Amino acid sequence: MTPKHVASIWVSLLVFNMNTTSLFQQAMDLIDRLNSEDPHQEVYKGELKPKEWVYSLRMTETLNAFEPTASENVQLAVRAQHIERWKIARSGFPSTKVGYLNWRKKMGVFHGEVVARVLGGLGFSTERIEEVRGLLEKKGVKKNEEVQLLEDVACLVFLEHYLDDFCEKYPSEKVITIIQKTWVKMSKKGHKSALKLNFSGKSKELIESALA
Repeated sequence: MTPKHVASIWVSLLVFNMNTTSLFQQAMDLIDRLNSEDPHQEVYKGELKPKEWVYSLRMTETLNAFEPTASENVQLAVRAQHIERWKIARSGFPSTKVGYLNWRKKMGVFHGEVVARVLGGLGFSTERIEEVRGLLEKKGVKKNEEVQLLEDVACLVFLEHYLDDFCEKYPSEKVITIIQKTWVKMSKKGHKSALKLNFSGKSKELIESALA
């Protein structure tokens, strides 16, 4: 078999895989590709990996454990929760409560716009694009079950994987306030799952103080 024939076979296989891979999986792959471009890195399973790519995997892992029957829309929103987050820095907004809230609102809209381009480019219907976008913008949280599910997963990921860092960076009083605000965002089911997590000594102590 000549090199030309081998190349032709590989091209055919690539086209076949693209045609047989579901739109949902193609979207997940594209979200991963965008998140893998994050210039910031952290250690994940002993290796340095793009920070938001790691975050997106943790979100999916937590969703699968917390609500394994979640819809594809929720799965997409969970994976894209921080899509290209590094492009709008928190430092670009005032270091006040209002500044933080404006940054969070801006990020929700930004994530929705990015994922809308991804899904639109793959041929998703306008209705599905708006549904996923609405999840990322947290429209109807506490009223919409899927938005609340996304919120629960995000809070669980924070508590399990990032709370320890906050305990090291900030005074205990501030961390306690953060935990209390996180707790308010969660559902009763989310609370039950959170209380089953294995926290370090410092995190466990501050959680107990926050919920006392």
